[in-house]
Amino acid sequence: MEKVTLAGAMEYSRDRFTKRVLFQKGGSVMFVLNFMPGQALPVHAHPGSELFLTVLEGSGTLTIDERNTTVTAGDAVHCGGEERFSFSNDSDENVSLLVVLSKLPNEQYARNV
Repeated sequence: MEKVTLAGAMEYSRDRFTKRVLFQKGGSVMFVLNFMPGQALPVHAHPGSELFLTVLEGSGTLTIDERNTTVTAGDAVHCGGEERFSFSNDSDENVSLLVVLSKLPNEQYARNV
């Protein structure tokens, strides 16, 4: 068993969004994405994977295949690997997203940024 504290992964940077990897096991990865107001994750896909996302705190706009959806703390979302995905913190508060990617497309998806 391994245990981590989510609060330790909720780190924010004025320069850009941050990503803190919690676990990488069995071809899957769990990480926290952190966004200050105005920060965004560019459009991308996760080929061959499934993405599961939970909003830990804050709110923002999630765009999947060019369809915008407002998400807030407590919301959970599933996104198929071929769907085009982006996120924008268009609120005035910090946002943290807990993300699980199954079947990593490649190792770059399991790196801290």
